[in-house]
Amino acid sequence: MQIEETSIPGVLIVKPARFGDERGFFSEVFRNDVLCTHGVDLPWIQDNHSYSAARGVVRGLHFQNAPFAQAKLVRVVRGAIFDVAVDIRRASPTFGKHIAIELSAANWAQLFIPHGFAHGFCTLSENTEVLYKVTAPYAPSHEGGLRWNDPALAIDWPTSFGETTLNERDASWPLLRDLQITS
Repeated sequence: MQIEETSIPGVLIVKPARFGDERGFFSEVFRNDVLCTHGVDLPWIQDNHSYSAARGVVRGLHFQNAPFAQAKLVRVVRGAIFDVAVDIRRASPTFGKHIAIELSAANWAQLFIPHGFAHGFCTLSENTEVLYKVTAPYAPSHEGGLRWNDPALAIDWPTSFGETTLNERDASWPLLRDLQITS
């Protein structure tokens, strides 16, 4: 398993090895001990599975406030996504900056997103399935979001507003300048 740092400290690209033969392949997609050696020593308590039928589905940008803030380990098992993590830690030197990466069943990469980030993705293919581990349970009373297409974020999404499938809630999250974050 390879772990790569990104331009935002703490956000990591995880690349599990795949071993294939005539039967298919085998891969250790999660190794807590390996993540711990890279500073990720967290209690993983829930696994989530998302399915999107169409290309251009945007989910996010979501986060949870303390004490239910979530770190995430995101991977794609079918299809592909444009995955985005935005730093919403006000005291951070990278506040408002983002990491964007293509995750797919083909490239087998994963993205580790620490606490203090809003997360979202856009599907790049039909019938996309995303699996992700989180470090806190879903807590609707602590849920927050950030407008996916806020110009201040300068995210180069692979879709325009008219081509996007988006629910009403995700379309109405506040802009970064109006974001309310509790610690």
